[in-house]
Amino acid sequence: MSALLEKAWSRGWLSRPVLEPDHLIAAARARTGLQELGSGSGWEDRLERLTGALREEAALSPLGTVIAYGQLVAALADRARVHALWRRHPEILDQPIPRPIIVLGQMRSGSTRMQRLLACDPRLAHTRFFESWNPVPIARRRWLDDRRVRAWIGLRCAEWLNPEFRIIHPTALKAADEEIGLHNVSIFGAAFEAQWRIPSFAAASEAMDTRPVYAEFKRLLQTVAWLRKGREDRPWVLKLPQFAQDLESLLAAFPDARLVCLDRPASAVVASSASLVHSQMRVQSDHVDRHWIGAEWVRKVSLRERRMRAARAAADVPQVDVGFDAIAEDWEREMQRVYRMLDLPLTKEVRSRMQRYLDQGRHRRLAGHRYALGDFGLSEAEVERAVRGAEGAAPEKLHALG
Repeated sequence: MSALLEKAWSRGWLSRPVLEPDHLIAAARARTGLQELGSGSGWEDRLERLTGALREEAALSPLGTVIAYGQLVAALADRARVHALWRRHPEILDQPIPRPIIVLGQMRSGSTRMQRLLACDPRLAHTRFFESWNPVPIARRRWLDDRRVRAWIGLRCAEWLNPEFRIIHPTALKAADEEIGLHNVSIFGAAFEAQWRIPSFAAASEAMDTRPVYAEFKRLLQTVAWLRKGREDRPWVLKLPQFAQDLESLLAAFPDARLVCLDRPASAVVASSASLVHSQMRVQSDHVDRHWIGAEWVRKVSLRERRMRAARAAADVPQVDVGFDAIAEDWEREMQRVYRMLDLPLTKEVRSRMQRYLDQGRHRRLAGHRYALGDFGLSEAEVERAVRGAEGAAPEKLHALG
């Protein structure tokens, strides 16, 4: 495909996508017919940094260039649409998001499982895949929600380009899924870092004040709730690996949140995370360095662990820790602990729904997502030392998302 694209560009059959902020913004405006993309969250600076990193660091293939261009134009188009919607309906910002339940931690430690177990409870709300990746419709029609159509096309394309995606992160249009698409609208977050080698953008994201991003995140979540057209005042289950890095800012936006904190050994978190990132990057670049990925995700996991621990220690909110292996050993016992923290009864009906969800996922677990630290130039002892920050310390577990 990359060879065909290069041939089409060189012969003038297609225009080569330009990864420059002005070109991307112009394309989003042309697509939507809207000029205003909003301000205040710092997205303009992040777009400048991201496009610079894509041109100078990511070593994108022709296919990778097309994918990056499409994602960024789609995100900017959604920015334009959501700001137009907020101007027409200022009441959206009065939509309540009461006492959200934050599934917290790093990548790849069972947070999708935890989120979807909680999503079995009709007393709780959750973000669906199509809402995350397409938070606002192009045009509101009673007979068609174009967000579902666009999400279906995007999901099929993702699975076609990268068949491993179906194993690593199985999902569906209406499945409970992480709010990563809302961060894309803000030109922020781990979706970009998991696809492209962009260390300068990652460093800037880690150093910035993220409170404006999470203020915008809350408004985007209010928009998703408002578009459901009904009274949506159930506690919302939120899940995103980036939360581990930015918990302090997230709690500033949602001070009444409750935390469900997952843990798994550091070596397993890093190995699985590096495998996911490698799977994503190799679709879009012909120059993917496994050892760089390994080193980067040891660093990233260590940073997130430090920040998460500090924010949890300072937070005056209900919290519960749940082990990755403990869920596998006795999921019902662990969910009873979670529900005690939430001050909710775990009813027989909800337990039955949870059991059905777990039974449906067994065939996927048999297929397995296989990974090893050695594939990325790492050893278990090296990872544990890096995460603990002290050589020779006993292995620890990470509060982690996956």
